[in-house]
Amino acid sequence: MSMSVIVLAVLVTALLFDFTNGFHDTANAMATSIATGALRPKVAVLLAGVLNLVGAFLSVQVAKTISSGLVDESKITPVVIFGGLVGAILWNLLTWLLGLPSSSSHALFGGLIGATWVFAGSDAIKFSSVVSKVLLPLVISPILAGAVALAATYVLYRITSRGNQRILGKGFRHAQIVSASMVALAHGTNDAQKTMGVITLTLITVGVLPADAGPPLWVIASCGLAIALGTALGGWRIIQTLGKRISEIESPQGFAAETSSAAVILTSTHLGFALSTTQVATGSIFGAGAGRRATVQWGVARNMALAWLLTLPAAAVVGALAARVASSGTAGMTAVAAVAAVVALGMFGLSRRRPVTASNVNEHPALMPVSVPVAP
Repeated sequence: MSMSVIVLAVLVTALLFDFTNGFHDTANAMATSIATGALRPKVAVLLAGVLNLVGAFLSVQVAKTISSGLVDESKITPVVIFGGLVGAILWNLLTWLLGLPSSSSHALFGGLIGATWVFAGSDAIKFSSVVSKVLLPLVISPILAGAVALAATYVLYRITSRGNQRILGKGFRHAQIVSASMVALAHGTNDAQKTMGVITLTLITVGVLPADAGPPLWVIASCGLAIALGTALGGWRIIQTLGKRISEIESPQGFAAETSSAAVILTSTHLGFALSTTQVATGSIFGAGAGRRATVQWGVARNMALAWLLTLPAAAVVGALAARVASSGTAGMTAVAAVAAVVALGMFGLSRRRPVTASNVNEHPALMPVSVPVAP
C-alpha cells in the first residue's frame, strides 16, 4: 500500500474520530440546558454544532501539544496513528452505547500512546509532557470545576432565596442560553484541536510539514466541520445521563455548572492543556447538585469514575493491538479497518434496541435513576 493511500486512510479515520468526539460530547454543553427546559433538544444540539465550528478557529495551542508534545514524531509512522485512532473510536462508541460520559480526549491519548509504545518502544513517548499536559489536568480539572460550580450554586441560591422564584427561573433559563453557548464554543476550542493535532502529526511524520508546525487552515476547517456535524446530530444517551441521571438540575444550577465549565475549559485551552471537556462538565454538574444539597446519584458517579480510569489503558490496549496488526502491511490495515467497522456497526445495532432520541431524552425510562439523597 502506498504512503499516500495510508495517509489518506489516516486522515479519514481521524475525521471519523472527530465526528464521534462531537457526537459523544454534545452533552458537555447542552445537557443541563435541555434538562431545565432552557433550550429545546434539537435547537440545543444545532446551536452547539455551530459554536463548535466557530471555536475550532480560535486557537491552536492544544493542537500543538498533540502534534509535538506527546510522542516523538520521528519514531512513528502514519500506520501507528491509524491504530491509535481505531482504539479511540471504538472506546468512544462503547461508552456512548452505555451512556457513560467518558473522555474522548483520553481515548485518543490512550490509543496514540499504546500504538506508539508497541511500535517504537517507551522511549518514543514523552512521559513528562504526558504527565503535565494530560494526567494532571485529568485529575485537577473536574475537581476544580466541581468546586467552582458548588460555590457558585450556593451563592446564587443564597442571594436569590427571597426573590420571585418564577421570575428568577425564567431569567436563569435565558441566562443558560448564553452559558451553554460559551461551553459549546469552549468545547470547539479544545476538542476540535485534538484531531487537528493528530492530522498535523501525521503530516509531520511523512515530511509534508516541518517539526513543530501548527495545523494548516484546511486541517482546522475540516476538523471543525467534522466535530460540528457530530455535535449537531446529538449524543442523546449521554445527554440523558448528564442532564437527568446525575441530579435533578434547576436553572440556577445549570447556569452555575455551564459557566464554571466554560471558564475552566477556556483557561486550559489558552495554556495548551488538552483536558477532558467531558470530565469538566461532569464535575461541574456534580458540584452544582451538591451546592443545592440536591439529590445526587453517587452510584452514577462511581460508574463514571470507573470509565474515566479505564479509558486511557483500554484505548491504549486496543490502539496497540490495531497498530501491531496494521503495521504488518496492506492486509493488516485492511483487517483492522474491517474489524473496526463490524464492531462499530454491531454497537449501533445494539443501541437501536433501546433508542434515546430528542423526543424522549428527558424521560427515557430505561435510563432514569433511583434517587439517593445527599447527606446534609
